[in-house]
Amino acid sequence: MERIEALKGYYETHNEDARLTSRHGSVEFLTTVHYIEKYLQKGMKILEIGAGTGRYSHYFARKGYAVYAVELMECNIDVFRANTRTGENVTVRQGDALDLSFIPDGKYDVVLLLGPMYHLYTDEDKHRAMSEAIRVAKRGGVIFAAYCNSDMTVYQFCFARGGINMDQYKPLINPDTFALDSTPREIFSLYRKEDIDALMKKFAVTRLHYVGADMLTHFIGNAVDEMDNATFETYMRYHLCICEREDMVGATNHVLDIFRKE
Repeated sequence: MERIEALKGYYETHNEDARLTSRHGSVEFLTTVHYIEKYLQKGMKILEIGAGTGRYSHYFARKGYAVYAVELMECNIDVFRANTRTGENVTVRQGDALDLSFIPDGKYDVVLLLGPMYHLYTDEDKHRAMSEAIRVAKRGGVIFAAYCNSDMTVYQFCFARGGINMDQYKPLINPDTFALDSTPREIFSLYRKEDIDALMKKFAVTRLHYVGADMLTHFIGNAVDEMDNATFETYMRYHLCICEREDMVGATNHVLDIFRKE
């Protein structure tokens, strides 16, 4: 309950629907859509776990795909339903990524897990959510999992905002490796690639892409917001050129891990 109460307090006071709509915020959205569309085919069924206010669910439903969405927060579901247009083949219900027992095994071609891993704080819960996402995918189905990257928080919060010297955060910072821990109080769970690799080695999946979903965009957010359309299109082409480069992919706020169920 501590997790759910913390998330309720956060999402009832933050405008989640606007998060991906600014120009710099849209980089994560456009990148994720770019990779999803590599694997979508006509007639495929999509499940979105942790759908938030429905930015991805609505996008693909409006393109003619059947989308089933699960979201934990009632406040987000209210916005999701308010944004649903006539004719969209989309259904949303309340549910927790940790228990998708209302969905049968192997039902969906594409599974989007683009929010829940942000808000899970124990290895057991992370494994359970991932296991459920894989379970409900068809064999050969593709799963897209998003994570918050730990080291950008070290830069942006620990050093740029002084968190490194705040007593309440010192127990969460490894003094030798600068790996960060999280509790429901901090809202966001943070990962390095080795954490994601350790989680995924337990499952029968094949990684297809490991992507820096926004790279350094948040560091130059004001400049990105001020770009004209042509410059922003060029920026996106550059971003998509580098977002899988092994020497750069760690320099990102959000990670997108894409894998196929065996």
